[in-house]
Amino acid sequence: MSDEKAVVLTIVGVLVLILGLTWIIQGNDFFLYKVFAPRYEQVRRQTFEQTKSYRQGMVQELQNMQFAYLKADKDHQEALADLILHRAADVPEETLTPELNAFIHKLRQQKVEAGR
Repeated sequence: MSDEKAVVLTIVGVLVLILGLTWIIQGNDFFLYKVFAPRYEQVRRQTFEQTKSYRQGMVQELQNMQFAYLKADKDHQEALADLILHRAADVPEETLTPELNAFIHKLRQQKVEAGR
């Protein structure tokens, strides 16, 4: 009877040890994720922003906004200019077409002159 009791206690002890180790490892994983997750997401974001599809999409969106700006009346142009400059701030200039780049520089210059 005491041999059976020792076997049962050993099995229960091993199960408790396994559950304890699992809990410690999962807790450690949570704390590591808490520390490193923002860094991982930042790298993913930078990688995404360097993809060809993202850059082409941003250029196309800015070109569409440029056409809307040219068709709009004076009041709408001011609002569109703010939006275009805001969107263009994160796009590297070397990815823009020369015409679009000149247009954005012109909008920036107009904002500077209007601020004086």
